[in-house]
Amino acid sequence: MKITVDKPVLENILLHLQPFLEKKDTSQITSHILLSTDGRTLFAKATDYEIGLSMQTNSLNVEEPGSVTANGKKLLDIVRILKDEEIELELERDTLHIRQKRSNFKLPTYKSSEFPSFPSTENKPNIAVNSHILIESLKKITPAADTNNPKFELNGALIDIRSNQINFVSTDTRRLALVHIDSQSDHELSIIVPKKAIIEIQKLFSENIEIYYDNTHLIIKSEDSLFFTKLINGKFPDYTRIIPKECQRSITLPKSAIVTAIKQITTISNDLKLTFQKDAILFESLSDDNIEAKTAVEIENGFDVPFILAINSRYILDFLGQINTPDFILEANESNQPFVLRENNFKTIVMPIVI
Repeated sequence: MKITVDKPVLENILLHLQPFLEKKDTSQITSHILLSTDGRTLFAKATDYEIGLSMQTNSLNVEEPGSVTANGKKLLDIVRILKDEEIELELERDTLHIRQKRSNFKLPTYKSSEFPSFPSTENKPNIAVNSHILIESLKKITPAADTNNPKFELNGALIDIRSNQINFVSTDTRRLALVHIDSQSDHELSIIVPKKAIIEIQKLFSENIEIYYDNTHLIIKSEDSLFFTKLINGKFPDYTRIIPKECQRSITLPKSAIVTAIKQITTISNDLKLTFQKDAILFESLSDDNIEAKTAVEIENGFDVPFILAINSRYILDFLGQINTPDFILEANESNQPFVLRENNFKTIVMPIVI
């Protein structure tokens, strides 16, 4: 293989592929990127077996088609220090040469035939959902997805496809985030997508995508890239049981004022107590030390009797960080029962702190 390609083009591809590399063990072929060309198009792939990304570009000159692997991190390090000019890549005797004028670098390679294969979209059903809505929905529920929970199914998000709607759900057992969108489907299914994959999807795609799935993989295609992730094999909790069927108390709150008040209290403690009075909400720190923080937001809420909620501030701030409206709704029953934060089709159910 022998090609020339502009540095910005190659560098952009290598940057996007970095999260998909095996970085702990560089003896593995999964620490390598596969570069291949059919004479017109350059294909670049990276995978750690769990997730993978393939990108392509026609912005290159091909002198000799072929394929080569090289350590993805080292190749990026080399490309970064070169000038914004054409770079030549050539495979010679199992060694990749990277050249630019009088600069020359060499990297060892593996056999291209040993590089892991990517799943195919052929004969796989697809999910009919607007790409912008998909990304926005995943973004809203990402903070509530757990990371290192021994129950693997909680380290991801549920995409629950029903006949007339799709629900996106995540939970870390202390809160549950849910976005529902209207969508007609001939097939009903539930898949659990790992949190790492959810984060990468948000970085990679914005619009014009096709989404495919089977029992093992979720695959997303755009004009110049293909992403896949293995799905989590497990049973997601029955989230419908956690959502309160009805709430006795409901109040519309101003986002900006609530965020300001909470951030004042979190200088002392992340846990706080909210006391809803008839004409104000009092915010107080919950701290074991002899340190105290208090503030209030004046708001008519119609509570004839003071109502108290003790909460982890991060759960509310995560929710408010994902909404675009100036107001949101808080719904609650009793102080020791789950309460709901809601904005249009997005809601977060939070377990209060028992005091």
